[in-house]
Amino acid sequence: MSTIKDVANEANVSVATVSRVLNNNGYVNEDTRKKVLKAIEKLDYKPNAVARSLFKKQSKTIALIVPDIKNPFFPEIARAIEDVLNNNDYTLILCNSDEHEDKEKKYFDVMKQKYVDGVIIVTSTLAPNYIEKNNIPIVSLDRPIHQSIPSVSVNNYEGAKEAVQYLKAIGCKKIAHVRGPVSVINADERYKGYLSEVCNEPWFSEEFIINGNYNVLETAKATMVLLSKHRDIDGIFSGNDYMALGVLKAATQMGIRIPQDLSLIGFDGIQLCELTSPEITTMAQPIYELGESAAKLLLNMIEGKAVNPAQQEFKVSLKIGQSTKVLR
Repeated sequence: MSTIKDVANEANVSVATVSRVLNNNGYVNEDTRKKVLKAIEKLDYKPNAVARSLFKKQSKTIALIVPDIKNPFFPEIARAIEDVLNNNDYTLILCNSDEHEDKEKKYFDVMKQKYVDGVIIVTSTLAPNYIEKNNIPIVSLDRPIHQSIPSVSVNNYEGAKEAVQYLKAIGCKKIAHVRGPVSVINADERYKGYLSEVCNEPWFSEEFIINGNYNVLETAKATMVLLSKHRDIDGIFSGNDYMALGVLKAATQMGIRIPQDLSLIGFDGIQLCELTSPEITTMAQPIYELGESAAKLLLNMIEGKAVNPAQQEFKVSLKIGQSTKVLR
C-alpha cells in the first residue's frame, strides 16, 4: 500500500506539499498540484483516514444511537440518515443502547476519542446537561430531550388522539391502550393523547392500559392477560407498530378475529405492517423525511450554519389497513 512519502517521492516534492494538495489547504503551484495528483493516481494512494482524523480532529463520521435495532422503525430511519450522509461523504456508525445509561456514556467516550463529528440520538436516557458538556454537535430524533438540543419529531399527542377518535368512529365501545416505556417522551405523549379521549367515558378503566415497553414479546404476553380479563374490549390503540405486532400475535393465539372482534391501530407506519395479515392500520410518521431532516440539521450544525427552526415537528397521518373495521 502506497504512503504519502511514496507520493512525495514520485512527484519529487515534499510531504508537506502533498498534504496541502490532499487537504486543499495552502498555496500550491498549479503545475506542482498536477504532478501530485498524477502521482496519487499512478500509485493508487488512499489517505489514511485515522491519521487525517487525528490531524484535523474530525473523522467525517456520524454516530446514530438507537434503543433497539430489532424494532423495524429504526432501520428505516437509519437508511434515510445514511443516504444523506453518503451524499455528503460522511460515514454512519450505528450504536445500540438498550436504553442503558452506562452503555450510552461509553459510546460518548469512544466518540470523543475517535473524533466523531456529530451524533443523532434516538434515546432519552441521558440528562441534557451530560449531553451538552460533551461538546459534540447533537440532534435528538423521535424523542425531544430539551429545548437547548435541536430535535426532529412528530405530533405524538395529536396523533394518538386521532387514532382513538378513529376507533370510536368505526364503532368501538371499549378501547384499550398498549403504551410504551414510562418516562420516554413519545410514549408518554401518546398515552396522554389516548387518555384525553377516554378518561371521561363511563366504561373506562385503568386496567385497559398495559405497558408493552416497545417490545413485541412483552406486548403479546400482556395483551393475552388483558383480553382474558376483559373480553369485551373491541378496540386497541398500540403505542407503536412493533407492539401492534404483539397484539396481533396474542389475538391470533386466543382465537380473537381482527377486525371482526377487535379493531387494532398502531403508530409509526413501518413497512412491515403492510406485510402482516391483516395489514395493520397505523398513524404513519413520515419516517424517511424525519431521518433526512435530522441528518441535514446535524450537518448544518457541524458546518457552523444557522439551524432554524432548531425544533422541527412533523405531522402523522392515518393509514388505513385491514386491522380496523370499515368506517360507515
